[in-house]
Parts: sequence; structure tokens; C-alpha cells
Amino acid sequence: MQAFRYIAYHYVKYFFVILFALTLFTVGFDYMEVGDTLTHSANLVLIYLMYRAFFAIAMLLPLSLVFAMIATKIFLIRSNSLVALYSLGYSKTDVLKPFVLVSSVIITIYVALHTTSFARADEYSDNIRASSQFLTPTENLFFTFENKYIYFGKLYPLQERADDIRIFRLNKNTLQEVLVAESAYYDNGYWHITNAHHIAKPEAGSLYDQGIAVDEQIDLKLLKGFRPKILDQIYEGKVNFTIVDAIDALILFTDEDISTDKIKSALYRIFVYPLFVPSLIVIIFFFVPISSRFLNVTLFSFGAILATLMIWAMLFILIELSNTKTIPSEVGIVLPTLLLFFTAIIQWYRNRIKT
Repeated sequence: MQAFRYIAYHYVKYFFVILFALTLFTVGFDYMEVGDTLTHSANLVLIYLMYRAFFAIAMLLPLSLVFAMIATKIFLIRSNSLVALYSLGYSKTDVLKPFVLVSSVIITIYVALHTTSFARADEYSDNIRASSQFLTPTENLFFTFENKYIYFGKLYPLQERADDIRIFRLNKNTLQEVLVAESAYYDNGYWHITNAHHIAKPEAGSLYDQGIAVDEQIDLKLLKGFRPKILDQIYEGKVNFTIVDAIDALILFTDEDISTDKIKSALYRIFVYPLFVPSLIVIIFFFVPISSRFLNVTLFSFGAILATLMIWAMLFILIELSNTKTIPSEVGIVLPTLLLFFTAIIQWYRNRIKT
């Protein structure tokens, strides 16, 4: 237990130092690049930097966990603590457990953060830089839902309202009715229209049949469950979903003729992609020598860091390809993570047999 605490303490210490350094470098470099274009409001600049820091953490936290393991292992080797632990009867598996358990706990917290606005930090910071707003209105939104064609002139996701509404209903490819409204708001799971012009086209059989009927309709409830944030993200092609938004959108679009590839990609990125961290920790761990006498530690640490960066970069590229639907998300995210996971299991099993 004391060995576990000792290793876990140094691992957590190196993790926070590395994560802080990488985040500070990323945010500082970004600010130097775009600082002149930001608003002169000090509050908005601070909020912008906070969201850029959140985005940097979201991107660099998995990488920092692997780097921290390498740094901790090098520390144990150079201080001869690793040899001492093995001399006291601890096995390689005993030394590995703190890294796997601590990284798994941190990854769980990391995944849980995606239930909050942490998941959309990149989008918010870009909006602040472009227009000094968290969420900019989405304009000219045209989509289909429940066999209706719907047009929103402007959608305000934060205020949960929309302006310039047009709703078209077709029957056998023939326009049957149109609803025209100045505004609508979302409340209790529905879009509410207080006042709308209703234009209905009758089934005309001859010139003497009734013509187009126009009337006023009030207190309409439409588009059940179609939340503004889902609208904004799906039809603008955004991929920074929170967990709740992604699951709601996936359930909502199950029966609709709407592609859910980006939603599944977002969920895989949140839940599956971080699992590469404990897998890579296990793989690298068993290649680390127990003493600097057996291998050049500096050269090994350089190689381990380089290999980690290459694997992380490859996973990042595959995620981006999955987000753009160039490749299926199961191939771009799930398959590489599973390959690393099974490689780690094989490494662990072989070591247990040897010991």
C-alpha cells in the first residue's frame, strides 16, 4: 500500500506539472497569435482564455497522462527506487497498478466533464473571437423533421428561440399547407408559436372547387424534443456535443431519415478514444528498463515520448477523418483503440506468465 501511494503521488504530481505546462504553452501561443483581434473587453478576454484552456485540457489531458507515466518511471529508475521496490518483492504488475488505476480515475473524470459546456469550449472561444458572443445566431436553417420541411431565418440557441419561421407540409410530393410565423420559442419539450398564418391548399378537382384557405392559428406546439442546441449543432455540422445532447440527438433521429454518423463519432470520441491512455501506459511500461545500467534512459525516454506523440497524432487524424465522415467512426476510433487495448492485455498476460 505504501508503494502504491508513493508511485501514485509522483505520478499525479508529474501529471499536473506536464498538463499545466502544455496548457499554458498552448493558450499562450494562441493568445500571441490572435490577441490583437480580440475584443477590448477584459472580461471577454479572460473568458476566451478560460475556454481556450478548457479546449487545450480536452486535447492534451490524455497525452499528459502517458507523459507523466514516462516521467515517473524515469524518476524511479534514476533514484534507484524501482530497483528497491523489486528487491522488496514487488512485481512489475504491482508497480504498474498505480499508473493504470490513477489514469483510469482521471479518464473517468475527463469523460464526465463532457456533460458540461467543457465539451464545447473550442466552439465558445471561436465565437468570442469572431463576434464577442458565446453562441452566434444560426441563420437560414432549413431541415426536415416529422415529414415537414422547416425553415428558421435565425436561431438563437442560448435564448432558445427563433425568428422568421416557415413550416411546409407535403403529401405525395405536393405542397398541402404552410405555416408562417414571426417567432417561436422552445419550452417544455416543444417549439411554441403564439401566432401564425396558416395557408392550406385544398384538393382541387376543378375550377369551381374551393381555393386556397388562409386563417390565423394561435398557441401551436410543434417539433417535440427538437432542442435548439441539437438544431444548431446537427445542421451546422458541429461535432462538439455534450454527452446529453449527443444521446438526445441520437434517440431523436433514430426514426428520422437523418444521418447520425457525426453523433456516433462524437460519442465514440468521448467514451472510447480516452481508453487508449491506460492501454498505451501498459505497453510502454513493460519496455522500460529497471535500471540505467541496462539501457540509456535518456535515449529511451526520447523514443517513448516520440512513439506516444506519433500514436496520439495518428488517433487524432483518424478522429478528424471520422468527424468529416471520410471513414466510418468504428474504423477511425473504435478499431485503433481496441487494437491498443488487446495489445496491452497481451503484454500484461505475458509478463504475468514470466513472473
